[in-house]
Amino acid sequence: MSGVHGYVELPEEFRVSLTGRPLLCLLIVVVIALVTATVWGWRRLAGSGAGFIAGRLGLIAVCQVLITLSVLVVINRNFGFYESWGELAGAGGAGDGGRLTQRQGQGGVGVNAKLIKRKPEMSIGGVPQKDGRLDTVDIRGARSGLHARAYVYLPPQYFQPGGEKRRFPVAVALSGYPGALRNLVTQVKVPQTARDEIRAGRVQPTVYVLLRPSMVPGRDTECMDVPGGPQTSTFFTQDLPEAVRANYRVPDARKSWGVFGLSTGGYCSLKLAMRNSDVFSAAASLSGYYGAIKDVTTGDLYGGSQTVRNENDLFWRLGHMPPPPVSVLVTTSKVGEKNKEGTERFLSLVKPPMRASSITLDSGGHNFQTWNRVLPQVLRWMSRGLSV
Repeated sequence: MSGVHGYVELPEEFRVSLTGRPLLCLLIVVVIALVTATVWGWRRLAGSGAGFIAGRLGLIAVCQVLITLSVLVVINRNFGFYESWGELAGAGGAGDGGRLTQRQGQGGVGVNAKLIKRKPEMSIGGVPQKDGRLDTVDIRGARSGLHARAYVYLPPQYFQPGGEKRRFPVAVALSGYPGALRNLVTQVKVPQTARDEIRAGRVQPTVYVLLRPSMVPGRDTECMDVPGGPQTSTFFTQDLPEAVRANYRVPDARKSWGVFGLSTGGYCSLKLAMRNSDVFSAAASLSGYYGAIKDVTTGDLYGGSQTVRNENDLFWRLGHMPPPPVSVLVTTSKVGEKNKEGTERFLSLVKPPMRASSITLDSGGHNFQTWNRVLPQVLRWMSRGLSV
């Protein structure tokens, strides 16, 4: 089934998605029918009795609710906050972004993370030798006990003659929260942009692993190993690399691994690289922030420990800990972004051997359009920093 934005949306995904056209079309039809029926039958409810008044108020309320619901669906379709009813209810399974299956330390010695290839949910079209391929996989972490759905983009060179003996660098791409995983394909267009940049010779052939920053439906873990809770950092820094290396032709060395993300994914990217420079050598943050937030979606992230709080504050780390040997890129805008002052402060605190670069737009909001504008530059920057 052909789609828009340069990708193909397969029937299974199309039917179950909160962002799919069937739900939106159904709501529009229902709203039109109900409004028409209300106008047509209004005279019949024109009496002054309590029953007539209740009937009129009821029709108005139902119309308002359905119109509001339609608007929310349009907004969700555009921004991709929630993809399924399970995500919205906070009760999704693996297909909704992951689940906690066991506590840290229960994986056992010698138990490895697993990567299970699934029927493709999405495709960017074309043939692998010219356009690359987008795999749909489940990653099951043995150490973290977390389980996540991911997309893996393999560049055309992976399938071309001679490619079977070649290893490719890896860039992990993280969405925002609570953004749907598919946003990285349908909105930000990471694999499509990578394909075009690789074709043009501006980016080296790279394997891109696309994920959400949180493994547990309904909870924003800020990519932390939460005391007594989800071990998200362990998943990204141990389980994920292990699973990818075991299933794709990619190197082990830190110089071959980078991570970038949007908003929450941007904060996570910086933190994962700064705290785990033995795993990632480069990180880019698109409109990210610099300290773990705490709200109704996060719950208690620190277990009452100021030490844990400090360790997840990037300003505190730059001011109190040895600078890590990583390269980072941060983006902001002079107008339209709330992270401009934080970004300037972050850059002022960076010291060797850590290196920092920045992209500052004249204007740009916290949205997909802004991220699409800077993504090609981000991919080029990361490509220059990764080697095999």
